[in-house]
Amino acid sequence: MFPAKVWIREVGPRDGLQMEKEFIPTERKLRFINSLLEAGLQRIEVTSFVSPKAVEQLKDAESVVKLLKTKGQVEFSGLVMNEKGMERAVEAGISEVVVVISATETHSLRNGGHSIARSLQRMNRIAGIGAREGIRVRGAVAVAFGCPFEGEVPVAALDGVVAVLYDAGISQITLADTAGLASPVQVKGIMSALQKKYSNVLWGLHFHDTRGLGLANVYAGLEEGVSLFESSTGGLGGCPFIPNAAGNVATEDLVNMLHMMGIDTGIDPAKLLNAAGELEDMLGRSLSSRMLRLHKSACQ
Repeated sequence: MFPAKVWIREVGPRDGLQMEKEFIPTERKLRFINSLLEAGLQRIEVTSFVSPKAVEQLKDAESVVKLLKTKGQVEFSGLVMNEKGMERAVEAGISEVVVVISATETHSLRNGGHSIARSLQRMNRIAGIGAREGIRVRGAVAVAFGCPFEGEVPVAALDGVVAVLYDAGISQITLADTAGLASPVQVKGIMSALQKKYSNVLWGLHFHDTRGLGLANVYAGLEEGVSLFESSTGGLGGCPFIPNAAGNVATEDLVNMLHMMGIDTGIDPAKLLNAAGELEDMLGRSLSSRMLRLHKSACQ
């Protein structure tokens, strides 16, 4: 039984733009976010409070957050990796942050410069700050479905990370296929095992489309009852610490599939395609979105 409604968290302004080498002015980022709001997206990951030395593209995190105009029940969130990033998030006034923990030691060291154990210690301190400041903290597990450095990730390894997040009071957890190595059978097996053990968690799935299986993996997640997925307009994105990592599942492709299945998203497909087209024009190159290609060819 598929969920009747699916929530989509748009990660383009953070996960998508972080890969762009040429700095995009703050006002253009805000224009992109506003076009997503117009399309009906209510969960948007807008930036990352990491060191500008690591991700220069998002050095304007505070400015982006402070200039955002809240609209209805929209949830804006930002990524934090350590206490300093959390302090910046508090100062900026964001209402939700996400802490990313890697499922393998090699990716943890490359992505954040620390072991999994050290990263989980920092997560606990970040969760404490969030509780004190009234900021929601959610968790994400990177390379949850496979690591390009260590290979397949055992369910026990995922469980070890999830257990600490859960014990810290984090009830929203996303499993991220950071390198795009997941298969539908694997997705079903992992979600079945974790949902049985952590029935109170609101699970999210985040797929990259490295092998063209992004939407197939979404379908597998739907079969397991998952009702929250992360995607990026235009299929933009990747991981700066994984060689040749492909972009995310395109939001407009995901919305099209869900609507064809009769699943409500609350998103206007036409306005979403307009947002994708504006993003493509802003970046000055073609993006990987299939629906955007169809839309543009139909307009010619």
